[in-house]
Amino acid sequence: MDAPPFPPTPPPLIAPPPSAPKPRRGCGWIIVSIVLAVMLGFAGLIIIAQFAAHSLNFNHNFKTASAREVGPKLEECILEDNDSQNKIAVITVDGIISGHDYDDNGNNQVDVIKAQLDRASDDHHVKAVILKVDSPGGEVLASDEIYKAIRDFQTDEPNENGKPGRKGKPVICSMGSLAASGGYYISSGCRWIVANELTITGSIGVIMHGYNYRGLMDKVGVAPMTFKSGKFKDMLSGEREPSEISPEERAMVQDLIQETYGRFTNVVAEGRSAAHVLNKKEGAALAEDWMFFADGRVVSGSQALDLGLVDELGDFDDTVDRAMDITHLKSANLVEYRERYDLSNFLSMFGQSSKAHDIKLDLGVEAPKLQAGLMYFLYQP
Repeated sequence: MDAPPFPPTPPPLIAPPPSAPKPRRGCGWIIVSIVLAVMLGFAGLIIIAQFAAHSLNFNHNFKTASAREVGPKLEECILEDNDSQNKIAVITVDGIISGHDYDDNGNNQVDVIKAQLDRASDDHHVKAVILKVDSPGGEVLASDEIYKAIRDFQTDEPNENGKPGRKGKPVICSMGSLAASGGYYISSGCRWIVANELTITGSIGVIMHGYNYRGLMDKVGVAPMTFKSGKFKDMLSGEREPSEISPEERAMVQDLIQETYGRFTNVVAEGRSAAHVLNKKEGAALAEDWMFFADGRVVSGSQALDLGLVDELGDFDDTVDRAMDITHLKSANLVEYRERYDLSNFLSMFGQSSKAHDIKLDLGVEAPKLQAGLMYFLYQP
């Protein structure tokens, strides 16, 4: 009997391919949303805080202060807390004095100093101002504007524009390592001047600087073409041959220099004389031969004291003591006014020109940014 045939082998089972994993939904948009929400909330808090600060001014007994809608926005910072209601405001003048260089807030140096003096005038707790000067000078007009602001701050008499003067708060100058030319120009308007014996000061004079590049133009084959309405319209032009500058033109430029120099010496004489009247025998009077040294030379602090250009030798602490003595105070807090950065400054960054974001190469020495045709009260070693 034949064996039964084997049953046919079933085909192997083919397992279905595993299903593809479901794509995970990214969480990046969640993180971005959270960050944006936090930023918006923070910006809202800043706006609310600024609104509350403007509405309730605690420094003025809940009264609305005289606000500066346009210009530097300042906040008071304590430099030294002596647990006193009285204050001495410290205003710093550092570097080249200029009315053309603007900071990130769009304010120049003159604007900031004027705003700081306004703030010190508005606060009845401020009894005096210390002007810290460490400057080689700078632009003639900027120096003169700061000098006038300091002078008007200290007097109750109407100023030259007919506006009422300040409350007579004294300004005491503390000279740093350098307070020359325009740096001394603004210092001479102060009630009292303190200099270190090694301070470099003086340099009473005026300078106008420029370059004559006609020789270079001739070498590269560039010829100027000038059309003018009068023979003096291109005065001080660097494109002209030196031989083309007439004696009459040189005399005209020198007359401008001498007129500005006369303003400088008058400011020194008037400022130091007015201070001596108030300081009496405690301060220093100008020496009879001080004009002999007003030829642009620099002098040390010790020499300046002998000439009556300063009142005392000392440092910043000595200046504070002198301010306390002049105002008859036993204690006072030292404060300064710094520019405030808020949301508007952050937003304004997006509207700045590309010039504000230029890359600068720092070589360790910053050359003065002198503009052709401008006169300077500037010491240039």
